[in-house]
Amino acid sequence: QVQLVESGGGLVQAGGSLRPSCATSGSISLINDMNWYRQAPGKQRELVAATSSGGRADYADSVKGRFTISRDSAKNTVYLQMNSLKPEDTAVYYCNVGLMNGRRYWGQGTQVTVSS
Repeated sequence: QVQLVESGGGLVQAGGSLRPSCATSGSISLINDMNWYRQAPGKQRELVAATSSGGRADYADSVKGRFTISRDSAKNTVYLQMNSLKPEDTAVYYCNVGLMNGRRYWGQGTQVTVSS
């Protein structure tokens, strides 16, 4: 089992930056992929950024060039650096990890609000 604790959301003006983080604990040696999703009001949850154990990173087209996902193995933490934020980035951001045994876990979510 893996526990996820997110932090680092908040309110920012358009063009600003935020860096949510997701600290993991528990069976962290089984973690394979680590990802960030978001869900805006009235919309489906969508994948924003993903990183595998091999280090490859993938991004939704809407955030390419603005967001960067990174993993700190020493701290068992995954980050999402968000730059040039837009009002349409407003959403609850969720951390998600996949284990080698196929199980997946979600964080509690952190609110990101971008004002125009």
